[in-house]
Amino acid sequence: MEFTLSQILFSLKRGWYFINQVKKKASFPAREKVPGAYGSTVGLVSLGMIGRKVAEMLKQFDCKVIAYDPFVSEMEGKALNVEMCTLEDVFQRADVVSLHTPWMKETEGLITGDHISSMKPNATLINTSRGAVIREQEMIETLQQRQDLYAILDVTHPEPPVKNSPLYSLENVILTPHVAGSLSAECQRMGNYMAQELGRYLRGEPLKWNITKEKSIIMA
Repeated sequence: MEFTLSQILFSLKRGWYFINQVKKKASFPAREKVPGAYGSTVGLVSLGMIGRKVAEMLKQFDCKVIAYDPFVSEMEGKALNVEMCTLEDVFQRADVVSLHTPWMKETEGLITGDHISSMKPNATLINTSRGAVIREQEMIETLQQRQDLYAILDVTHPEPPVKNSPLYSLENVILTPHVAGSLSAECQRMGNYMAQELGRYLRGEPLKWNITKEKSIIMA
């Protein structure tokens, strides 16, 4: 979640674009308009546990959050301060789109080249869910044509990308090796959560992280 939030805020400043321009020109580029966090639109695809946490964290930055999730009603979205809309609307309206979709048969290839090509000028796509939810070749072709767009990919399919994949060389693609989840000492937090949950179970108290079999199928 922290990684995703950092990249959303950085992308709203067009941070990776400016980094590339400084390195390429060995000087500071002219100041350009950026969305910034205040009043900008962030689109979330899927409001599972992570997506909801990201939506919650974005509240303090005065962004407008829109989301697509067929399992979340408009009333639930309103309670989260999120406007529910179609997948097409998310890509067309958002300055940054962040994917939090679980990899299931129904979601494989959910995000197409047409979705990405419909994004606003200078928009950014972030994927920290699973690479298979994007039609990778279509994404590559779109990013080759729309060099104003950026894609921050913490996950790919396959992972890592195949040798000589254009993802390694495209200037508007940022690859990270699946680091958005808990790593190293951060994993201790998950262990602490489970130990605390076990204590609640043994004491007969309500569980904080209760997950049903049905819920596990659609959560990310």
